[in-house]
Amino acid sequence: MRIADLFTRKPKTDKVAEAMQIALDAARAGDYATALSVWEPLARDGNARAQSNIGACFAGGLGVERDADLARRWLALSAEAGDSSGQRNLASLLFNGLGTEPDLAEAARLYALAAEQGDAQAQDMLSWMLLEGDVIPADPVAAQYWALKAAEGGVAAAMTRLGMIHHNALGVPRDAQHAVSWWKRAAEAGDADGQAMLGAALHLGTGARRDPVTALVWLLRAETGGSRLAAPFLKAARDALTDDQRLTAEAVAGKADPR
Repeated sequence: MRIADLFTRKPKTDKVAEAMQIALDAARAGDYATALSVWEPLARDGNARAQSNIGACFAGGLGVERDADLARRWLALSAEAGDSSGQRNLASLLFNGLGTEPDLAEAARLYALAAEQGDAQAQDMLSWMLLEGDVIPADPVAAQYWALKAAEGGVAAAMTRLGMIHHNALGVPRDAQHAVSWWKRAAEAGDADGQAMLGAALHLGTGARRDPVTALVWLLRAETGGSRLAAPFLKAARDALTDDQRLTAEAVAGKADPR
């Protein structure tokens, strides 16, 4: 999750909104001391979004010493007040067991509450949990619903998951072309797994016309981005090219756009 996703502004009054924007801008610039000096009085006055942002700072050691207990206290106050950011950040803390034993069931409950309020990162996590079925009952139809919501909110990982859902016919008819369209969106948004799946599809000609050079471009980018999904296809993708084509793909892979 990006730092910018942790800290958000939810205006109540013009004065509070202005203060929250100042703090948000400072945090995004890495000036957590200024951000915390603005958030703290607002948080103590009951501002749930400021409480969430302070909790995120203690959870990540941003401008303060990392303190899981204080993070949990601030995030719990925010979540109890119904703030979606607080609910999602507390869910993440509980899911990862930061300073405490993991509580996956409570994390799922909080993700669901935040998702219902339109938090795209929470929608993404809820979709993943519904697809995995380890903590809450698997429900591919609901997983697709929340993945679509998250994708509409710009979450690239959810776009990749939608591709997987359509490729593997999880609660929907199999549609290889639709899968590729989602992987393309995810790849262009920077998701390494989406890049790997798009590269594989272009290499195999599944759901799209075979394009060996562009396939290798995306697979190389996926590998650089840390996706393990690229490895099974890389050798075959390289072997499918001439030396000149391979060198072209390797050169293009370092650019912003493969075409």
